[in-house]
Amino acid sequence: MSALPSAIEPARLATLDRGYREAVRARRSRAVLIGLAIVLCTMLSAISAEVEPATLFANIGKFTSYIGRIFVLENGQPVWTRPAEWFWGLEDWLSLLLETVLIAYVGTALGTAGAVVLAFFAAANLSPHPVLRAVTRRWLEFCRTFPELVFALIFVIAFGLGPLPGVLAIAIHSMGALGKLFSEVAENIDLKPVEGVAATGASWPVVVRFGALPQVLPNFVSYTLLRFEINVRGASVMGFVGAGGIGQDLIEAIRKFYYADVSAILVLIIVTVALIDFITERVRHRLGDSGAPA
Repeated sequence: MSALPSAIEPARLATLDRGYREAVRARRSRAVLIGLAIVLCTMLSAISAEVEPATLFANIGKFTSYIGRIFVLENGQPVWTRPAEWFWGLEDWLSLLLETVLIAYVGTALGTAGAVVLAFFAAANLSPHPVLRAVTRRWLEFCRTFPELVFALIFVIAFGLGPLPGVLAIAIHSMGALGKLFSEVAENIDLKPVEGVAATGASWPVVVRFGALPQVLPNFVSYTLLRFEINVRGASVMGFVGAGGIGQDLIEAIRKFYYADVSAILVLIIVTVALIDFITERVRHRLGDSGAPA
C-alpha cells in the first residue's frame, strides 16, 4: 500500500479553501435573502391586516390597568388579603369547572373514537381504496378547519344552551385533528406484520386490528392525552357562546365588570389546567418508558 502524502500541495489547498469560502458565502447570502423575504412578507401582512403599532402602544395602559383592577376588591384592598371574599362563589365555580372537564373528556373520547376508525381509512399504506382515502381526508380537513367555538355556536342554535353543544364541538374538532395525526402515525409503521396477517387471508379489519393497531396504539394514547389537555383549555371558553362550563360565569363577570370574580375564575382555570397538564404529562412519560426497549 502506498504511503499517504504528508501534506497537501499549496495549489490544491488554495483551491479547497476558495471552494469552502464560496460555499459559506453562498449559504450566508441565502440566509440573508430568506430573512429579508420573511421581514418583507411580515410587513406586507401587517399592512394588509391594518396592524397599527402606534395604537397598540397608545392603549397598552388600558390593558395593564385592567389587569391591575382584577386583583383588587371593591373596597380597594388586594384580593389576596381576603381570600374568602375573593372566592365567594367557589362552590358554584368548582361545579362549573367539573362540568368543563367533563365536556372536554367526553368530547375527547368521542373524537378519539372517530379518529381511530377514520385514521386507517386515511392512511396511504392501509386504506382499502384511493377514493375512500380521499373522501376520508377531506372530511377530516373539514372537521379541523373551523374552531371549536364556531361549531359550538352552530350546535347552540340547533340544540339550545348547555354542555351538549360543547361536547359535540370538541368531538368534531378533535376527530379532525387527531385523525390527521393518527393517519400519519399509521403511515410510518412497519408493514411486515401487516403483510404477514394479510397473507393468512384475513379481512381488512382483522389485518388492521392485529397488524397495525399494536404498533400505533402507544402513539395514539399519547396524542389523545395531549389533545385532552388542549380540549380542557378550549372547553373553558365554550360558555362564551352558551355551550356550558365555567366560561359562562367568566364572560358574565367580564361583561358586568366584576373584576375580582374575573381573577378568581381565571386562577381556578389556570390551576385546573396545570394539574391536568401535570397528570397527563406523567402518564405520557410512563407510556414512553414502558414502550422503550430494555
